[in-house]
Amino acid sequence: MTDFSLISNEALRGEIEEFVTRPAEIERNLRVFSRAHPRMQAIALAVIEGEHHLCDRLTREALEAGHVAIEVMDDGLIAGMGVVGIKFRENFIFVPEVLACARAMKSGMAHIEPILSASGVPPAGKVVMGTVKGDLHDIGKNLCIMMLRGAGFEVVDLGVDTAPDAFIDAVEESGARLVGMSALLTTTVPNMGRTIEAFIDAGLRDDVQIMVGGAPVTQEFADDMGADGYGKDALACVAEAKRLLGINA
Repeated sequence: MTDFSLISNEALRGEIEEFVTRPAEIERNLRVFSRAHPRMQAIALAVIEGEHHLCDRLTREALEAGHVAIEVMDDGLIAGMGVVGIKFRENFIFVPEVLACARAMKSGMAHIEPILSASGVPPAGKVVMGTVKGDLHDIGKNLCIMMLRGAGFEVVDLGVDTAPDAFIDAVEESGARLVGMSALLTTTVPNMGRTIEAFIDAGLRDDVQIMVGGAPVTQEFADDMGADGYGKDALACVAEAKRLLGINA
């Protein structure tokens, strides 16, 4: 029997009980939050509730109290955003709520990122991300980027309406070994395949791993266009990035 009482924060425990339903995700959240300090649980809840001022204050206070930046990021900010990703995927919340939660996480990360940079901790990997040519949607891409950065990746954000040559130029300039492409419109999904073909024509296909995602994209589409990976949401994006770069989760 699942013991949700292991999570000491009552409001956070309620979020997990009500909205996290897949056994593997229940187990993961229980594992993370049952060992997380109460301050980390409060930070996670602030992210889930989209309270950016509160998240800012709680993050600052946790660091001042001696909690290390990695702990605050992993057990507080990222863990909270993981629950947000689940709620979004299951249609419990929608884009406006996700944006509020992303803003809350960003307010906390503003305290974390300078500490990590100053410590000289190398990035987990470097990723080039962009919405493909003809598509101006970026909410899903931006959520993926936030989760990737929170997981320790350095991300080159190319924005929206990104031509194949722009992806290629970014890879050559940054040395990234992973490219992520997003599309929300069914009509722009073929531009993912065209971008992969452009990498082949440029002689760079063997130098990079390519992952794709977005509402109309499926694993079948990803396979047909020759992508190396597919992520159905921001949580899957991070897991796929780690898999493709050979990083232990």
